Amino acid sequence: MNQYSVRTLADAMGGELIAGEESRMVESGVSTDTRTLPSGSLYFALQGDHFDGHQFLEQAASRGAAGVVVSGIVDKLPGPGEIVVIQVEDTLMALQKLARWYREQLEVVVIGITGSNGKTTTKDFCASVIGQRHAVHATRGNLNNHIGLPLTLLEADDTDEVLVVEMGMNHPGEIAPLCEIAKPQIGIITNIGHAHIEFMGSKEAIAEEKGALARSLPEVGTLLITAGCEFAEYFSSRSSARSIPVGNGRGVIRAESLRTSGEGSFFDLVIDGERNSGVHLKVAGRHMVNNALLAAGAGWVLGLSPDEISRGLEVAPLTGGRLRCFERGGITIYDDTYNANPDSMRAAIGVVADLPEVNGNGRTVVLGVMGELGRFSEDMHFQVGKHAAQHGLQVVSVGAEAAGIAEGARQAGASMVEHFDKYEDAASWLRETLSAGDAVLFKGSRQAAVERVMNEVFPQTTN
Repeated sequence: MNQYSVRTLADAMGGELIAGEESRMVESGVSTDTRTLPSGSLYFALQGDHFDGHQFLEQAASRGAAGVVVSGIVDKLPGPGEIVVIQVEDTLMALQKLARWYREQLEVVVIGITGSNGKTTTKDFCASVIGQRHAVHATRGNLNNHIGLPLTLLEADDTDEVLVVEMGMNHPGEIAPLCEIAKPQIGIITNIGHAHIEFMGSKEAIAEEKGALARSLPEVGTLLITAGCEFAEYFSSRSSARSIPVGNGRGVIRAESLRTSGEGSFFDLVIDGERNSGVHLKVAGRHMVNNALLAAGAGWVLGLSPDEISRGLEVAPLTGGRLRCFERGGITIYDDTYNANPDSMRAAIGVVADLPEVNGNGRTVVLGVMGELGRFSEDMHFQVGKHAAQHGLQVVSVGAEAAGIAEGARQAGASMVEHFDKYEDAASWLRETLSAGDAVLFKGSRQAAVERVMNEVFPQTTN
């Protein structure tokens, strides 16, 4: 964040300066966590159902905060003269208002990314591609919600030329406010699946919510969509920006001559009107190719050449837990433990299913519960297990709530099915069963903690 006086920031967020010197400069941005708060920063005391940042004002002061932002009446404030205190009605709303103001101070291109799956990977690809020519600031990890997006914007400064921000949601009405804060000129909608269907009720409702990004774009903006998405035409018709479809084998920007292996994909990047460029994507999965193509589209819109785009895709560092492939003792492991929903489960299962069977090697998927499915949960877990079995895979489900995966696999005739309520038991079975030449996928929602099984079996792989 660029440096401003506390008076300027207080005015920007609509707060009242009740203690401290108004000319004091905020030199290190903003923070909501006293454990990592940099000296010279502005601390926002956020409140939630299970926490209250006002309990940590003294810690903020002791770590050298330039000021604190508080709401309501606070019983104990840092001493006057020692630290600046800005009082607001609601600290979260003040943080969002400040981010919206700060966005207007920056001369940057903002790329907003939403979708049911692939947001973080597409963001990583975008940052790497665009970074071949421009200074880029991107969402760290998956800070993509009503708190994370404002913090991401406030981390940028005048040296940045492009901001790449994720926009996540799990309830209706959450994407539009993020668009109002970030004001993206380029929008990417990766796909529409079943993630968060418990709260949204239908894929159509999810599309309507994600479509807020398309509707927010200016006429001079660009919307990048997956050509094969069933809602592609709907998004295009609702946006005043130009729409560019991308995809495997179709679209203005597309992959042709695609060859896949367990370690990645090779394809020709084809952009209408441009010279083709070969790409070696060092991550497995056909769905990863689509994420890469969306990022390629963003690079092309910003004037990068096909060769620059290809280079950015090939060297992109991806956030942990997204189909990371590694080997231990001759066993190929796919770490896709970050999160899961029915669509991403099927995509990851497809990666293992595409692997050749050599000398009877085992191909195993270790799957945990998928969250936020509501009344659809039982059937969707069953269908995931059935899908894995139909692709000839061995199925291991972990956690009581994931038992439906094993049941679906059994009824579909899987050659081997195991279920374990406890991750320790699953890890013990895998240690005894897996051998050199085998391939194994670990995947589940965050609540499933499937990475605990993986790290128990392969302790060198802690994230």
